[in-house]
Amino acid sequence: MSRRGRLLHALAIAFAVAVLGAGPLAGTALAHGQVVPPEPDALAYLFGWRGDPLVWLPAIAAGLLWRHGVNRVNRAHPAHRVPRRRTVSWMLGLLAILVALDSGIERYDTSLFSDHMVQHMILTLVAPVLLLYAGPITLLLRASSAETRRRWIFPFLHSRVVRFLSFPVVAWVLFAAVMWGSHFSPLFDASLENEWLHRLEHAMFLSAALLFWWPVVGPDPSPWRMRPAAKVLYVGLQMPQNTFLAVAIAMSSVPLYSHYVTQLRSWGPTPLEDQQLAGSLMWLGGDLVFIAVVILLVLDWMRDDERLTVGEDRRLAPEEAALREREARLAARLAAEASGASTTSAGDGGGLTG
Repeated sequence: MSRRGRLLHALAIAFAVAVLGAGPLAGTALAHGQVVPPEPDALAYLFGWRGDPLVWLPAIAAGLLWRHGVNRVNRAHPAHRVPRRRTVSWMLGLLAILVALDSGIERYDTSLFSDHMVQHMILTLVAPVLLLYAGPITLLLRASSAETRRRWIFPFLHSRVVRFLSFPVVAWVLFAAVMWGSHFSPLFDASLENEWLHRLEHAMFLSAALLFWWPVVGPDPSPWRMRPAAKVLYVGLQMPQNTFLAVAIAMSSVPLYSHYVTQLRSWGPTPLEDQQLAGSLMWLGGDLVFIAVVILLVLDWMRDDERLTVGEDRRLAPEEAALREREARLAARLAAEASGASTTSAGDGGGLTG
């Protein structure tokens, strides 16, 4: 068996073991969020990792597959290696997912709404941006054979489903709908009571965020190309809806989720205070991320205009040179004709005088 085959075989076995090992979790799914942990401290957040195989094994597999793709591209194209910053961004994105879904933040997400909000912000504003900046589709295209690209990758990227979901208007609306629908529907409370619904909610957040950020972050090709000005508008318009949602949560005069009210927690802020803190974190953190991305997109827009100007100058340079050459020849001819006319006039004048 080839090295690649052994790697894929090992990953398949590991994933199967993870799924089978997660069976006991199903028995405790209904108890999710019912047991209140002790009051958190810094050590609880730093070292309170759960070691969930359904989180760790996919992350490890994604890291190994990335390294395999990078090594393959670097061997095939030593003069055009995968930039190190892409690998760093991919690994940081995976780390962000692990922090959100397995660290002490995850341990307290059903006890503190503010922790839950930090978790959601990592999954929607941090992890997807890092993962997409790495350029996973670009790496896949470079690491795959021409036959694989032709038969599988390109047909998938240009399929009707992908084209529909990645259409900027659809991706924008879907991201906003997931944010509002999850926070103002029975799903939120239900996910705090059921572990599998909780996992589904996290998958929805991450998937919608990846679709939203895809057209504007990283080098990956998209079925729909957006000009820099359109990218600024696309991201800039997402910030107000995030702000309105955060304000609606922070300014509510009553707790929005019965789970946080009915749990027997004897420490920390009241449910309403915790909810106000969660809304404030979403407001401040979300606005900072969107503003930072808009600034970067504006700078890219300016660089794009400069590139277009330079390109246009280069395209017109030969025409301008030819025009200047014709003007010089014309000027020389006119000067020669004027000189000849002056000489003839001088000769005629001399004859009359004689």
